[in-house]
Amino acid sequence: MRRILGGCFECCIKCLGGVPYASLVATILCFSGVALFCGCGHVALTGTVSILEQHFSTNSSDHALLSEVIQLMQYVIYGIASFFFLYGIILLAEGFYTTSAVKELHGEFKTTACGRCISGMFVFLTYVLGVSWLGVFGFSAVPVFMFYNIWSTCEVIKSLQTNMTVSGDQICVDVRQYGIIPWNAVPGRACGPILENICNTNEFYMSYHLFIVACAGAGATVIALLIYMMATTYNYAVLKFKSREDCCTKF
Repeated sequence: MRRILGGCFECCIKCLGGVPYASLVATILCFSGVALFCGCGHVALTGTVSILEQHFSTNSSDHALLSEVIQLMQYVIYGIASFFFLYGIILLAEGFYTTSAVKELHGEFKTTACGRCISGMFVFLTYVLGVSWLGVFGFSAVPVFMFYNIWSTCEVIKSLQTNMTVSGDQICVDVRQYGIIPWNAVPGRACGPILENICNTNEFYMSYHLFIVACAGAGATVIALLIYMMATTYNYAVLKFKSREDCCTKF
């Protein structure tokens, strides 16, 4: 009985020692980040269109191009979610493939030029995705900056009303300066109590916070891709020298 328990314990320790923890953590972080970015970003874009239509651009022809671009971005979000779901699983499987646990389960094997080429392709693709996602992270911060400016302006109006100093009717926000709607859009801006009412709507509150969460999700994805970069690079080095010496990796 003790031998059986000891054998099971050693087997479990051996299996746990061969788990690619870095790839596993990166996969979980990547799935979480992409889910937050895609889900929250999709809903926040819909809320942004609603705010523009109701308060800043009453003529549908003025923001027709913006609506088409946002709809296209929402379709792109679906593609991003599907791609990273598959890519994360592939990278995790590649991490398991290059561990000692997989080697012991499937016996001794020699790496081939094709295997090293595929591993090198993952390294290159992960680096490209990492650099590209840095741009996505920066782009996702733009709506956060815009909504923060509107929210901070509303807070200034509220403070003026509380202190009873001057009227906030002359304090305005003109969204046309951000380039999302043309300069001939009507009304294009909101001032005083109207702007304060916009900040109190559910669409503004939800869109603002969802954009923040989407930006955080993009940042988490960047971190996950950085971990993937290290993991795939290390795995490629292991596969490259595997034919010359019996080495294994737990990355």
